[in-house]
Amino acid sequence: MTDQGRGSPEDGAGTVGPGTEEAGPGVETEPEAVEPEAGTSGPGTEEAGPGAGTSGPGAEEAGPGGHYIVCGGNSLAHRLILELTEQYEVPVVAVVPDRSREHGPAIAQIPGVTAVLEYSTVTGEALGAARIEQARGIALMDGTDQENIHAALAAENRNPGVRIVLRIFNQRLGEHLEKLLPNCAALSGSATAAPAFANGALSRPHTVDVGGRQLYVAYDADIRPNQICLVADRIDRQDLGRLRLLPETGGRAADFIRIAELLGGGEALGPVARPDPALDHGPGGLAALQSLDTEPPLRQPLRKRLKWWLLDSLKYFTNTRLRMILITAFAAIVIGGAVLATHTTHSGGIGWTVYFTLLDAAGAVQPDVPGQQVLGDSWARVAQVLITFCGITFVPVATAIVVEALASGRRGLPRPPGARTRDHVIVVGLGNVGTRVAALVHATGLPVVCLERDPQARGIAAARALGIPVLIGEGPLEAQLKQARVKHARAVVAVTSDDAANLEAALEARAVRPEVRIVVRLFDDDFAHHVYATLGNVASRSVSYLAAPAFAAALMGREVLGTLSVFRHVLLIAELAVEEGSALDGRNTGDLEGPGGVRVLAVRLHRRVHDYQWNFADRSRRLAPGDRVVVAATRSGLARVIQ
Repeated sequence: MTDQGRGSPEDGAGTVGPGTEEAGPGVETEPEAVEPEAGTSGPGTEEAGPGAGTSGPGAEEAGPGGHYIVCGGNSLAHRLILELTEQYEVPVVAVVPDRSREHGPAIAQIPGVTAVLEYSTVTGEALGAARIEQARGIALMDGTDQENIHAALAAENRNPGVRIVLRIFNQRLGEHLEKLLPNCAALSGSATAAPAFANGALSRPHTVDVGGRQLYVAYDADIRPNQICLVADRIDRQDLGRLRLLPETGGRAADFIRIAELLGGGEALGPVARPDPALDHGPGGLAALQSLDTEPPLRQPLRKRLKWWLLDSLKYFTNTRLRMILITAFAAIVIGGAVLATHTTHSGGIGWTVYFTLLDAAGAVQPDVPGQQVLGDSWARVAQVLITFCGITFVPVATAIVVEALASGRRGLPRPPGARTRDHVIVVGLGNVGTRVAALVHATGLPVVCLERDPQARGIAAARALGIPVLIGEGPLEAQLKQARVKHARAVVAVTSDDAANLEAALEARAVRPEVRIVVRLFDDDFAHHVYATLGNVASRSVSYLAAPAFAAALMGREVLGTLSVFRHVLLIAELAVEEGSALDGRNTGDLEGPGGVRVLAVRLHRRVHDYQWNFADRSRRLAPGDRVVVAATRSGLARVIQ
């Protein structure tokens, strides 16, 4: 979903290259595009053979070798280049579709980029100009799945030892490619970032699985005594620049971490004073890494769901006048049943009364015959006549409603939001990220409603296949949100490619329901900080900011288990393998740690490779080949450790 008159890169409209959009500062483009059918070049692309691209200034100087190549001009490529040049301090050659559009101008100004080459597609000529034979790694951040796979195979043929990281939407296809090319990693930016958006909307922690433990970031009063480690302090929503990730272990923070280590060692250590999260760690709040025990149920109680399903069915299949007739007929049947219970002489009790009432409503009444014994007086006969005539109206209509509801469910046809759509999540924008977020929330059992302005968006078919209602149109966003029943919504997730459109959705939703939970996708950091400082109950996420560290670590040959967000900051959970002769061989775990950089969470010794030792006590033990270390690290901290 985008602003009126604008194309969305996620939906393939108004694109410059596959899945990209012309974007200025403050507009984040999601580069991933759904893989088109075989033989097509994807939306917005041109058929281009070798030599179709043109090289810009600097094409003749692609660096002396030992460099990394990043192909793409979108936001993810931009963030990845920043990660490589600022955190890992390695030379980068950028290959962009157009130096003057999207993030091309910003990429050209990044220190550490030795050359910026301009090629519309990653052809053999482009790889040669980027000196792929001397490169240590290549990242393919743009293009369709088919184009990226073709470029990866070409790079492998020209440099068999090069490290390849490519962005791919079809994750199953990526798994097969990783088996085909052992030195290749296929990642999805939207798949990496979508869980953070979904969990933010559900007000539940975003977790990373480490050895069977679900690790997440808890804040202030939610911090339990058995937390793993302190990950941030000085948290102030009015000034997030004060926030410190993995702060130095000085003052009260040292006590906090030391007690956490003792508690992690087991109850055999004896009673230990519990840390008080309210203790002063400097101005602002605290955040700690801890394990998730159980997740609270998200679905509504069955009684409420049945109640709203019945009301929704009545509103969907009937108008106001017909509903009044049905309600009147039903009330008359109930009153008639009560008359039968008090004016008949049978001794069957309430069960027989209900039995006779239902038969009369179905038209199976047996008339009294003069001279035969009757069970009731004249009032009972009047009640039977009333029930029978009301049943003629009520039973067929009620039967039709139930049959139609069941039939439409079998056909898998999504119905527009109705009365039963309550406590739901509204997803604004059905690009790659929006489609994945809608699917993740739908998998929890909660109702989802999607808004999309582009009727050709590919996410529409995916959402409808899951039975998710999708509202499509160019009308005012306020009207669409009201039609999506935002006044009864649990959360609104705005994940279009335009910061302004996402903020508009957030403000419109708050105007209707101030307490609604809002998660917005924002690229510009300053913009996001102002949103945090001004709007309460709002979470901001950036797809490229969440995904770029994982892509950078994969390009450097390290495994990132997941990323955890602390407001707009990113904490990486990585598992480092100790190889013979590597930088980790012979170092002890205490040397790996550093304030604001790295915190060792667990160690897997080569003798017990399946056993995670949390808060490893022997900090002086030297690591040996075969050991594996799980760390929580900042981007710069992880770069320092793995270099």
